Amino acid sequence: MNDTARQRAYYDRTADHYEAMHVRADDEHGQALARFADTARRMGATSVLDVGAGTGRALELLGAALPGVKLVGVEPSAALRSVGHAKGISEDALIHGSGEALPFEDGAFDFVIETGMLHHVPEPAKVVAEMLRVARRGVMISDSNKFAQGSKGLRLVKALVDRLGLWKPFIWLQTRGRMAKWSEGDGVFYSYSVLDNFEQVRARFPQIELAATVPMTGSSLRRDAGHLCLIATSN
Repeated sequence: MNDTARQRAYYDRTADHYEAMHVRADDEHGQALARFADTARRMGATSVLDVGAGTGRALELLGAALPGVKLVGVEPSAALRSVGHAKGISEDALIHGSGEALPFEDGAFDFVIETGMLHHVPEPAKVVAEMLRVARRGVMISDSNKFAQGSKGLRLVKALVDRLGLWKPFIWLQTRGRMAKWSEGDGVFYSYSVLDNFEQVRARFPQIELAATVPMTGSSLRRDAGHLCLIATSN
């Protein structure tokens, strides 16, 4: 079983209690969505696409925060979509789709967002490229920051490894060539930071707001914030 199939099987097995495992009102993604809703209101957004929508948590929160805005979520896991549909999210609003090949035309939505999905895919840049393609006015990424995870000593090692350009060999050794890791709390996941896609996003949407969404252990977002929210807009 490859990593993608293994993660789908994980969602099938955990769908019924997925929200109890992963969703809290004040968690990092809840904070990121509140920040994003402020930006979307300020810019008069009329449509938002959520990539990797899961059970529709972001659709529900943004539906309350942004009345009248068209909200659509794409999610490849049928089990997670079924939970969202059972909560009352329509099948037209929470649909089957993959972040690597979004089923929409260029610029189809004002904003395209993701919350905690990119660290589950082997090539996040492909998904981000699709997000940028489909977005007219901006994107939001709320996800992990690999550089700030672990003990202080480990973070210093990571900083050195990154500075030397040895991150991929470092992870290859850590994972014995798999590149992916596994936990019962999250399934298959990859070493990922929102900062990995910073320049890719900025090339399309140059106005960047970057913030920590968890308590920081120091003053550096890169070294000390385990989760980050990036909101990028065209103006």
